[in-house]
Amino acid sequence: MAGSSFCPLFRILIFSLISGGLLTVVNGQRTWCVAKPSSDEATLLANLNYACSLVDCRVLQNGCPCFSPDNLINHASIAMNLYFRAKGCNKWNCDFRGSGLIVVTDPSYGNCIYE
Repeated sequence: MAGSSFCPLFRILIFSLISGGLLTVVNGQRTWCVAKPSSDEATLLANLNYACSLVDCRVLQNGCPCFSPDNLINHASIAMNLYFRAKGCNKWNCDFRGSGLIVVTDPSYGNCIYE
């Protein structure tokens, strides 16, 4: 399941301007969307509510694999990535008004698998 839905990029080297920074991605590299660590709580909560209004966020419920750690940046990152996946893994699907960050390191932990 985790290996079946990823976002391949088809150019050898892609330079994308994301929130004022330059992102370099190599052909075929998997990407994930997470919340920027500098995001404030109001922004994280807005991102969580927005994403979960459009995608299934049951994985964040108490007792589910991604509930712990039970904090806003963790839950927002998971919801943002679920939205990013559902909407096609385009850089604009991870913008969240400049509070999203596309990463190439898998943020999965324990039994919580970022797809």
